[in-house]
Amino acid sequence: MNSITNDLSVQEYSIIHKISKLLIDGNNFQLDLNQVLELLHQNMGMNKGMISILFKNEEELHVDVSYGIVENSPEMKYLSGEEMISQMVAQDANIGVLSTNRAPLVLTRSVLEVTKREDVQFLCTPISYASQVVGVLAVDKASKDDTGLYNEVQFLEEVALLIASRVRSRREELKNERLQNFENVRISSNFVGNSDVMRQLSNSISKVADSSTSVLITGETGTGKEVVAREIHDLSPRKNSPLIKVNCGAIPENLIESELFGHEKGAFTGAVSQRKGRFEMARGGTIFLDEIGELPMSAQVKLLRVLQEREFERVGGTATIKINVRVIAATNRSLEALVEENNFRADLYYRLNVFPIHVPPLRERGADIMLLADHFVQKYSEELGKSVLRIDTPAIDMLMAYHWPGNVRELENTIERAVLLSDDGVIHGHHLPPSLQLKRADKILIDKGKFETLVQNYERQLIVEALKESWGNQTEAARVLGTTKRVVQYKIQKLDIDYRRYSRNQRSRSGT
Repeated sequence: MNSITNDLSVQEYSIIHKISKLLIDGNNFQLDLNQVLELLHQNMGMNKGMISILFKNEEELHVDVSYGIVENSPEMKYLSGEEMISQMVAQDANIGVLSTNRAPLVLTRSVLEVTKREDVQFLCTPISYASQVVGVLAVDKASKDDTGLYNEVQFLEEVALLIASRVRSRREELKNERLQNFENVRISSNFVGNSDVMRQLSNSISKVADSSTSVLITGETGTGKEVVAREIHDLSPRKNSPLIKVNCGAIPENLIESELFGHEKGAFTGAVSQRKGRFEMARGGTIFLDEIGELPMSAQVKLLRVLQEREFERVGGTATIKINVRVIAATNRSLEALVEENNFRADLYYRLNVFPIHVPPLRERGADIMLLADHFVQKYSEELGKSVLRIDTPAIDMLMAYHWPGNVRELENTIERAVLLSDDGVIHGHHLPPSLQLKRADKILIDKGKFETLVQNYERQLIVEALKESWGNQTEAARVLGTTKRVVQYKIQKLDIDYRRYSRNQRSRSGT
């Protein structure tokens, strides 16, 4: 240890010894570090504490282990510059503050839930390994004055030195986990998502891909059923053989059998030569039958035979053709309902539905909307030769509020149009289709008078009063409100407040 340990008390030496022994004997990061925080609670009066991991080139802090926090979540994080903790990391310096009344902590999402009391110390120190900040240790404890505050911070720094190696190892472990999860979910450049439902979908694809089992993919129009079929084929042993796609709803009923199974010369008027069908073209590979619910009954009988016997005859032919083809079908209709209506054969349905996969609609995929939007921004920026770097906050609000009846396909078309319209490297709300802008207007009208609207009105009033008091200076307004300039700027933009009108010059001109 460094020279700071010379200033430690006997009790603090005892705690350091206990922590050292715990770390030597233990091998489970979260369990060991939870016990470290528990020791701090038992021996130094800590009320709440957390250990955060630093990610993304020092741009994000993620809370990984905590003590005394009711609603702990691994998704809690701080963005660079957003909170005092992040500012401390950037400066590689400690923090020791007595009470939020005397020095506001500006923890707007308040992981430690520090309240405005006169008897709370907040202590925070970077966790450094090999001269690199890898995380943050933060605690609060009861205290009526700042006597010994310096020594408390120095003691916490010693604890941070002890756990630094473990935190660094944990960061590498989490990086690998995240990379693995990302690879599991984003199997290819066409398959983007990080929500739970997409993880489940990814898991289903990986389980069925290696087999020759028939797959039935269900989901609304535009959800990406064809993309799923492509992923199954590409991950299967058949990946070097053809993937033949057939839209059963786009082929006239009198031609569907010829299209699927081929025909002999003279089989019908216009059959001037022998023709192979799609099943023969897919030999050794995969055939994807989209909109399978539109298949006429006569073709359903032949398809059932292919699934059962792996053989068929061409239209107008007598020779039996043996075939080795995997069948993947897809539909946006309820085949069970079609079976009940006698519009789809029950035995064929059961043969197709050996391994069902449901592709969720975009409205159920949460944050995937922005992942996909960013993906399409990059894609069409490259394709259209434009430099579009981001989507602004009002446009993000519109994208997230919309219900996306056309799903991923509609989102892709929306972003392509927005990239084409953008002329300043940013996608703004007015670049989006009218339907999305109307949705935002409808939402405002619906919410009028409700709790959310009342909260927004109150926020607006507070911010305007702070801007008046600070003559339009956003930094000073943040100080008045006890928060950060970043938060004030975000609220000003979200609530459409013109802070410039409260500047000293503007108010002098208007006489206010």
